[in-house]
Amino acid sequence: MQSIFAINGLETPEPVKAQVEGSIPSWLQGTLLRNGPGLFSVGSSEYNHWFDGMSLLHSFTFTNGEVTYRSKFLKSDTYKRNIKANRIVVSEFGTMIFPDPCKNIFSRAFTHLSNIIPDFTDNNLINIIRYGQDYYASSEVNYMNQIDPATLETVGRINYRNHIALNLATAHPHYDDEGNTYNMGTAIMGLGLPKYVIFKVPADASDKERRKPALRKVQQVCSIPFRSTRFPSYFHSFGMTDNYIVFVEQPFKLDIVKLATAYFRGVNWGSCLKFDEDDITLFHVVNRKTGRAVSTRFYGDALVVFHHINAYEADGHVVFDLIAYKNSNLYEMFYIENMRQETDDFVQTNKRFAPPVCQRFVLPLDVHKDAPRGSNLVTLANTTAQAVMQEDGSVYCQPETLFDGLELPGINYNFNAKKYRYFYGSRMEWSPHPNKLAKFDIVTRRHVEWQQENCFPSEPVFVASPGAVEEDDGVILSSVISPDPNISPFMLVLDAKTFEEVARASIPANVHMDLHGHFIPAAV
Repeated sequence: MQSIFAINGLETPEPVKAQVEGSIPSWLQGTLLRNGPGLFSVGSSEYNHWFDGMSLLHSFTFTNGEVTYRSKFLKSDTYKRNIKANRIVVSEFGTMIFPDPCKNIFSRAFTHLSNIIPDFTDNNLINIIRYGQDYYASSEVNYMNQIDPATLETVGRINYRNHIALNLATAHPHYDDEGNTYNMGTAIMGLGLPKYVIFKVPADASDKERRKPALRKVQQVCSIPFRSTRFPSYFHSFGMTDNYIVFVEQPFKLDIVKLATAYFRGVNWGSCLKFDEDDITLFHVVNRKTGRAVSTRFYGDALVVFHHINAYEADGHVVFDLIAYKNSNLYEMFYIENMRQETDDFVQTNKRFAPPVCQRFVLPLDVHKDAPRGSNLVTLANTTAQAVMQEDGSVYCQPETLFDGLELPGINYNFNAKKYRYFYGSRMEWSPHPNKLAKFDIVTRRHVEWQQENCFPSEPVFVASPGAVEEDDGVILSSVISPDPNISPFMLVLDAKTFEEVARASIPANVHMDLHGHFIPAAV
């Protein structure tokens, strides 16, 4: 797969018009922004890991049945420094960079000292976040880069720590019906007691001229102390219902001491994450209006989770669906040397990678301390998920398996935090290369797929039809690439109800595999 997955992408800075086959719905008006790694070598230096590649931004703009495409590298400080030096000079998660031995001893000593507490890269390659009316390329560090969604120009860097005391923050926020943004981060060093922090940025946080960052109006919703001060849980996303935040404190942990000494030990930051299969997973449920946590101690078996699907409340329970793994080997799958293997070879040599499993957990909110020990407290119909009362008053949660082998989940976001029926995603079967899209029906437990030989689709994005009442009334958008030179990259448009192709827009330019994105409807 080297031809499309681990080589450098190219910019298409001016819009190019795609060739449309089929018919794009006339109501589909807006821009799909996408983000992902696109530059894997600078000069003669190369990154070790796919998630280290420098951010390449993409936009697909839908106007009156036509599609235009453009792409630009995020002009982060990291990008500028690397390009100026013509080699990689900023460390990334899987690639630690050491000072040039030709530098004088004072310069080398300064570099070593500055790495005692890492100042993370601002190579924001994971997602696009909206705060107020500001749009940011984001990853999981304290830096973001504001972008102009119309031109993909990089406006400038912003530091969370200038507005709220955080070292890390997720690239997967939630947006409520009023347009407020909720997100979650980790406060580790030099900022009081270490804790997880949930925060909110109001929908109206941007000033009219948009000269001041929306983050200046950030509000802390609550904080959750670490279970272990030295080993905070890694998290990539979280769940949200109408009234609650759901945080999964998993035994996939960041070793703070290793993080602080990684540079001196000559290892990358990725090696500071450790999965403890003998530990438990804690489920925190926090009222997002009062900031108070539900007092019941909910826990489950060890798991690793990157992406939540959805969460909602039903008859006194919190229901949340996520993509779980039995170990943390997924990260290793994306080392460049693995990405460059042919899929068949990769499958044979990497059977130890645990496949993703869509699981449903159900937590009862009103737990009586005198409930019979050993009893299942879940009273919802149509689920086999259990929450069993333990002798010490804690509740042991066992999930229901919904579906195997799906990642990068998406839903009709109008149903976020609400009871829902459908989710969409990329099929992942023993390979880092998704080659199918799927729609799963939670009620019937059936799924349908889209695939085309030698084609690799990106994360599916649902866009609802105007005035839609039914949950799956809309389209699915996914950008598709292929190593076959006879197949141009294309934007795929599926009818979300039937999962049949209604249009594709072939793009006369280089398009690179991405990670996540954000659809911005055109102004009415």
